[in-house]
Amino acid sequence: MQLMEMVILAIVQGIAEFLPISSSGHLVIIGALMGETSDSAAVEIILHTGTLASILVIYWQRILKLLTSDRRVLPLLIIGTLPAAVAGLSLKVYAEPLLKSPLLAGCMLLVTAALLWTLRRLPHGETEYPQMRWWQALAIGCFQGIAILPGISRSGATIFAGRLLGLRGADAVTFSFLLAIPAIAGASVLAINDLREDGVSGDDLMLLMVGAVIAFVVGIFALRWLIRWSRKEQLHWFAFWCAPAGLLVIALHYAGLLSD
Repeated sequence: MQLMEMVILAIVQGIAEFLPISSSGHLVIIGALMGETSDSAAVEIILHTGTLASILVIYWQRILKLLTSDRRVLPLLIIGTLPAAVAGLSLKVYAEPLLKSPLLAGCMLLVTAALLWTLRRLPHGETEYPQMRWWQALAIGCFQGIAILPGISRSGATIFAGRLLGLRGADAVTFSFLLAIPAIAGASVLAINDLREDGVSGDDLMLLMVGAVIAFVVGIFALRWLIRWSRKEQLHWFAFWCAPAGLLVIALHYAGLLSD
């Protein structure tokens, strides 16, 4: 992978990880358009590590509370992480090609568009995320597990689930990104271990670090943007990106211009 390709993927990751348009879907699609044939799973996860750092920076005060006054939330995060862990390991072992399919990403972008458009019709909840029950955390975690499929926005799916279960808008957003921390951290540890076992050159390592830093910086701006849009109840407008993008990818696939 060349430097320019890494820069493009890192910028896309930084934007799409937080805006509800699916970073994994966009990385799969753009990688296919660029003709990238190497195994990009490790690259994707390293870029996710950069955006994980963005979450830590923006939500450091909330994270500090998790270790002090809000320790009741920790078991909820553990419960909510379990579905993604099970789904991620299962797909990696039994259906890894699905995670690299542009056609699947295009189809799932249509699902994301439907979730986002439905979001505007959900009633406003009153529950704060520290007062959630265990089954609510598990249900939101199931949506996060489904979002492992490329094209399903993790942030969009979990925010939708939180709102559906009665969380306030701001609390649904906060819990969504707190829930991302253990999921991304766990995947990052596995990816780093894979890179260590496979061996990586100094140039490749430097390229990965550059990508992670770019994703981190872009991610900070994108996350702040998402928080502002969620406060204005405007997340459903992103459906107007996901739906046309999904239809375009499907059309390109069946026209023979974009193959898995």
